[in-house]
Amino acid sequence: MADHTDRQRACFNVSLSYEQTRLGMAFHEAGHAVLSLAYGIRVTEAEVIAWRPEEGGWRVTGRTGHEANNISPWHFAAMGAAGSLAQVEYLLRYGLWTPESAAACAAEHDRELAVDTLARHGIVLGRDHVPEGGKSWGMVRGMARRKVTHLWHEIRTVARALNERDRLTGDEIAALTGLTNPSFAGGAA
Repeated sequence: MADHTDRQRACFNVSLSYEQTRLGMAFHEAGHAVLSLAYGIRVTEAEVIAWRPEEGGWRVTGRTGHEANNISPWHFAAMGAAGSLAQVEYLLRYGLWTPESAAACAAEHDRELAVDTLARHGIVLGRDHVPEGGKSWGMVRGMARRKVTHLWHEIRTVARALNERDRLTGDEIAALTGLTNPSFAGGAA
């Protein structure tokens, strides 16, 4: 699957079962979706995508569609960081964390999307440093970590539903969490 620049996303071999990997991806997308709603970003849908590229193998990825209007750039970036943080939290809470399984959660494409999106608006997000007038990816991850911890119940609820159904609309996610999915005009959906 391609990232926002049409480059292939990184692919990892992990020692988890298909079911564990799929649920991890559901937590990843749930992290994006729940933080989006919490920050006033409209969610159009979230999905877990699984396929078999060759006999005996499988691949899992996901996608969360969103529309943002007049939101804090740092909230947008934190929403991007939330996916990998929720996935790592899943690994920790379910006793599946290893250095290898955590490395597979890196989701550099989410970081690069945040860096590129903010740059288009003249805002600097540093990958590995705090740029003058901006923030670092580490700072954004800290913001997201607090929100992921606070909204863990909602993330877990969405992840389980997403794992069962493959795809949820933003309005379905809002109904599951009690959070508001803003309309295109900025009001309630």
